[in-house]
Amino acid sequence: MLICAAAASASVAFRVHALSTGPAADLAKRNTSVTAQIALTDDPKRRASRGGHFNQESYVIPATLELIQTARTRESVNVPITVFASGHDWSAFLPSQHIEVTGRLARPNPGDLVAAILLVQGRPRVLTAPSGLQAAAGTLRSGLRAAADDLPADQRGLLPGLVVGDVSRMDPQVTADLKEAGLSRHLNAVSGANLAIVAGATLALSRLLGLPLPLRAVFAAIAMLAFAVVARPSPSVLRALLMGLAAAIALGTGRSKDGLAALSATVLLLVLFAPELARSYGFALSVAATAGILVLAPRWRDRLSPPKGGTTTSERDGSSGGGASKGAYGSSGGGDASRRAYGLPRWMAEAVAVPVAAQMAVTPVLVLMAGQLTPVAVVANLLVAPAVAPATLLGFGAALVAPVWPGGARLLVIPAGYAVGWIVTVARWAVNLPFATVPWPGGLPGLGLLLVVVAVAIPILRRRAWRAVALTVAGAAMVAVLVIRPIAGSWPPKGWLMVMCDVGQGDGLVVAAGPGRGVVVDTGPDPVVMDRCLRRVGVDDVPLLILTHPHADHVDGLAGVLRNRRVGAVVVSPQRTGARSSAHISATLVRHHIPEWTASPGAGWRFGPSELTVLGPDPAQSEMNGQGEGSEINNSSVVVHVRWRSGSILLSGDLETEAQEELLRRVAVRADILKTPHHGSNRQSPAFLSAVGARAALISVGAGNDYGHPALSTLALLHRLGASVYRTDKSGDLAVVERGGEMAVVSRGL
Repeated sequence: MLICAAAASASVAFRVHALSTGPAADLAKRNTSVTAQIALTDDPKRRASRGGHFNQESYVIPATLELIQTARTRESVNVPITVFASGHDWSAFLPSQHIEVTGRLARPNPGDLVAAILLVQGRPRVLTAPSGLQAAAGTLRSGLRAAADDLPADQRGLLPGLVVGDVSRMDPQVTADLKEAGLSRHLNAVSGANLAIVAGATLALSRLLGLPLPLRAVFAAIAMLAFAVVARPSPSVLRALLMGLAAAIALGTGRSKDGLAALSATVLLLVLFAPELARSYGFALSVAATAGILVLAPRWRDRLSPPKGGTTTSERDGSSGGGASKGAYGSSGGGDASRRAYGLPRWMAEAVAVPVAAQMAVTPVLVLMAGQLTPVAVVANLLVAPAVAPATLLGFGAALVAPVWPGGARLLVIPAGYAVGWIVTVARWAVNLPFATVPWPGGLPGLGLLLVVVAVAIPILRRRAWRAVALTVAGAAMVAVLVIRPIAGSWPPKGWLMVMCDVGQGDGLVVAAGPGRGVVVDTGPDPVVMDRCLRRVGVDDVPLLILTHPHADHVDGLAGVLRNRRVGAVVVSPQRTGARSSAHISATLVRHHIPEWTASPGAGWRFGPSELTVLGPDPAQSEMNGQGEGSEINNSSVVVHVRWRSGSILLSGDLETEAQEELLRRVAVRADILKTPHHGSNRQSPAFLSAVGARAALISVGAGNDYGHPALSTLALLHRLGASVYRTDKSGDLAVVERGGEMAVVSRGL
């Protein structure tokens, strides 16, 4: 262990020295503008939108910097860098291509083993085509994408992600559901399990053909290498590839297989030659899950089902755990394994033991990484397990067939779609269960608390009397949490009239329109967050959707509203500012066959308890510029007055001072509650706020946002006017409710 630790430390030290010295590092320290020639080492990855005003198609790409040219020098180098670029051109590039770009070198993030970050400016110039191998891999991936085009949107994105690691079309909601259900480690991106399935199928086929062991091993190794090239060598695939190659060598030479030894050797080699994996959570999760399956699963399987002949795990499972596992079962309680077993069928015991062991092994890593526990993951993994192998094999077969027979590939994709459809269904069901994820302290304190809980739980669960007491207490707590708490504190509250969703830095509101129905005003920046809010509120029918103005923090969550819901019509501003975003919205609505209406002052609708009237903007009014970037679009916001039996609210979009004063000149703007314009920015008209005369002001704002919202001056002005201020960054979702004929504002709480 000391020798391995010293070798890994030396490898990291040499790598850090090589990357922190030299021309690239020196230029990065000075933020120098350069013309560079780079070789791509991985596919461009689309960066997720973080909200804000503007949509930008940006990418992050690992690459090797080969040539640097400044105004004074031209130097050849060979160091890894991370490239940040914008523009659709980057989406079509493949690894091994050489590109010339101009941009600025900057220091890398602490801990990243790269020489610099290259911030690209302008369009790239292609110097070479991809290599034949990478071009073939790209053809297979695009063939699978094309074959999956006929599948529903969620299946169309998940199948390429599951089979070849292509997540370019993944539905954000499916990604979030898989993550919360504990399925994301090997289902929304290709993993070692997929490689093992391909290798196993190759071995089975070669055995049917009657090939000798050495040839079987060779074919299995070729299949694994080909799969790794097509699917791209992610940390889990690298781990599985090296372990699989070790197993293939053992098979071909007739040597016994030792899974734990192969895992140990794989980890050592990867840390020595790719030390950046040592701080990769994906690699840690893959290694921990594999170790749990090798060490814990055989013993738990034997505990659930007696081995044939009454032999113990340590006598039979040398191939799984090696010498280190000998005697581990006996120490858990003593006695014969068959006597202590629970008598489940062997296949059922195996199916239960594997996901439980993997989940237990990765729990410490999840606590360090995300600060949460995922109790539902065991059940979810157990349910989706039968669908993973068919989806992988059929999808990979479709990728191989697509270049020569597209029709055959589409036929193979149909049953694969049913398999991934089952996975999507299970994930959606799992995340809707109460306490699918349990908050837990993150980092080292959370890990320490987890160790304490385990240390206390083990002796309790070993004794029958203590175990009965513990299970009784746990059952009572579950009843209290799942039955009593929802009855006492359901959300939304009874008699709700409007819910302001906590969508972060943006707006997303739901106006009551009857049972299961709601008028949505803006959709926030994230479709996943907006969809979850609508699910919490219980809205599955949206008779009207109002998009006040085409800024990303108000419209990028549109897909979340459209997910599994009927939308009657969408109302947009008559002032068509933000042409690109407006065009994207229109195209989306056409694709979903949803009519698009233009807001007109005086237009009104009545849905359930709510009466909505459009107050602005005036189509005859010219566009109003303001002081900031995007002010013109903000001032084009649709303004809606909502009246209920017990009061009213003014929904003012992102109006700034100029538009507020223009609206005040045209119409009466009084309301009991105000949705504070533009997230409480300092661009407020005191006359406008005074004229509204609201007793309460709601502010939809993201915690720690970079815009300084809400402004202290705005908060002070609202308090002087006598309005109670409620903020989503402080209180989470906010609801306007009717109580005793009057309105009140209540919060869900963070």
